[in-house]
Amino acid sequence: MGISRGFLLFCTLPFLLHAGSWDEARAQEKIKISYSSADTTNALYFVAQEQNFYKRHGLEVELVFVPSTITSVSSLLSGDVIFTNATGGAIASAVIGGAHLAIIACHINTLPYELVVHESIKSAENLKGKSIGISRVGSASDMAAHFLVRGLGLEPVKDVPITDVGDAVKMAAAFRTGKIAGFPSPPGIINLAKDMPYRILISAANFQKRFDFPYACVSTTRTFLAGQRDTVKRVAMALIEATQFFKTRREESKKIIAKYSKQNNEAYLESSYSAVAKLYERVPLVPRSGLEFQIKEALAGKPGARLRFEDLVDENVVRELEKNGFIDRVYGQ
Repeated sequence: MGISRGFLLFCTLPFLLHAGSWDEARAQEKIKISYSSADTTNALYFVAQEQNFYKRHGLEVELVFVPSTITSVSSLLSGDVIFTNATGGAIASAVIGGAHLAIIACHINTLPYELVVHESIKSAENLKGKSIGISRVGSASDMAAHFLVRGLGLEPVKDVPITDVGDAVKMAAAFRTGKIAGFPSPPGIINLAKDMPYRILISAANFQKRFDFPYACVSTTRTFLAGQRDTVKRVAMALIEATQFFKTRREESKKIIAKYSKQNNEAYLESSYSAVAKLYERVPLVPRSGLEFQIKEALAGKPGARLRFEDLVDENVVRELEKNGFIDRVYGQ
């Protein structure tokens, strides 16, 4: 007796549906990614979460806020998180200390700062002879201050003294009282201050020639990279999609920034979005010159220690995604 094709389909459909849902559940790999701040420079991690780009690539991601770079690296080494976001210099210092880490992508490759000055300072000439405040010598704000002052055609220290002031509270107080004439700040942050007349004298986002500085880099352990390369690739794909979304979807991206930063100040959202959208890399490779500068800084004071660009970076995943056309497809080209 013959059995109809329709009857067979009816009988096997529940099994097929069950099998499909099992495969989908199995594909959702759980991982943790740490980020160091809720400002706009970390927005692509939030966009990837809110727009389900991680899930699209079979990942169930828990974003973990770790406010200190040193703690972030420690969390990576202990296995508390699988990926972390840090500067190239932070990863270089850890590797010099014996850690087996690798940078797989850098999404911001310059110092994302702007120079905030008193409203009365309208030109580089007006700034000459006046002090710029930084958090501490050797910090990102210190490097940014030198970078921005040179961008104005002035010489740091010689033309514009650079003063170690301290944390954000002390910086604001020094600026308000006139102890310093300005300070480097992440994009848009100054809009959250009240009753502080200011202007943005120069911004890294507007430089024609940027200062290469691997700032927002995705890193993992060498062990995980070797054993779970497909997961690394899927994270990279999700973040590249998030970058494209951020660059092209202003209002949706600003809503996501507002959610994670817990700030609804429109001036802050608009200015920080506009600056960072210019800085996010389409192809998140690591600039050799910028990382070699950071390696040199990390090696200072460690006689006998050695570290090369190749010891620190594995760009094979990003280069594969560029070569196979994934990035072009994401950007519609």
